[in-house]
Amino acid sequence: MSTFVCGGNVHANGIRQHYLRYGGSIGARAQRDAVVIVPGITSPAVTWGFVGEQFGKHFDTYILDVRGRGLSEAGDALDYGLDAQAADVVAFAQALGLARYAIVGHSMGARIGIRAARGKPAGLTRLVMVDPPVSGPGRRAYPSQLPWYVDSIRLARQGIDAQGMRRFCPTWTDEQLRLRAEWLHTCDERAIVASFEDFHRDDVHADMPSVQVPALLMVAGRGDVIRAADIEEIRGLLPAVQVAHVPDAGHMIPWDDEAGFYRAFGDFLGAPLLPDQAAA
Repeated sequence: MSTFVCGGNVHANGIRQHYLRYGGSIGARAQRDAVVIVPGITSPAVTWGFVGEQFGKHFDTYILDVRGRGLSEAGDALDYGLDAQAADVVAFAQALGLARYAIVGHSMGARIGIRAARGKPAGLTRLVMVDPPVSGPGRRAYPSQLPWYVDSIRLARQGIDAQGMRRFCPTWTDEQLRLRAEWLHTCDERAIVASFEDFHRDDVHADMPSVQVPALLMVAGRGDVIRAADIEEIRGLLPAVQVAHVPDAGHMIPWDDEAGFYRAFGDFLGAPLLPDQAAA
């Protein structure tokens, strides 16, 4: 049975923010903190729907369309900077009346979560950083290249099928490719370029000592986004951080090893995401 509740829009931080909701706040979920999932640079909320379905079994779950992606607001005059994105998440939670919530951010979404947590917003209880880019001023570049994003978006705007998308994501399933081909055109190229460039301009490491909620760092075993030295640096900045590894996954962890992704959370969010962890 699907845990999908609804899709919706809310006016928060001065823009229209679109979201998908899973699970709702009934039963055991009502006793647990809500979860706000913030996807990566070119991942509209709908592409995380399969994750929302699983999370929704245990938590009242909201998946955001980050500004400039999916059905959220986009435009020439919109600020696509990290500060604005972080303020969006906090304002979204306030607009929905989420008294207690965790942020689960993937890649760019993890950096958004770090910047949001730096401000110590009321109601934020936990932060999960899923394979965040550790690039920044004076640091090594993010391993992906900007043309990979821009070229695929331009093809998607013209119209592209799953097979055309396969050269960009060769390990994905047909279903995953079809969904990306259907929705990638909703990613505003200006937003993607700004976010990619900000991977190298914004210093999220400087934010980490100000993060006061419990934090979990999830690391992909493949993809070279986070190395052992990066983990140690983050531990120095966030001494209480928990670290979980998903060794058989690349950067798109739930696409590569969905069960391993859920297992890596353990009970960090207040309940395990897989039945075989219920007694853990």
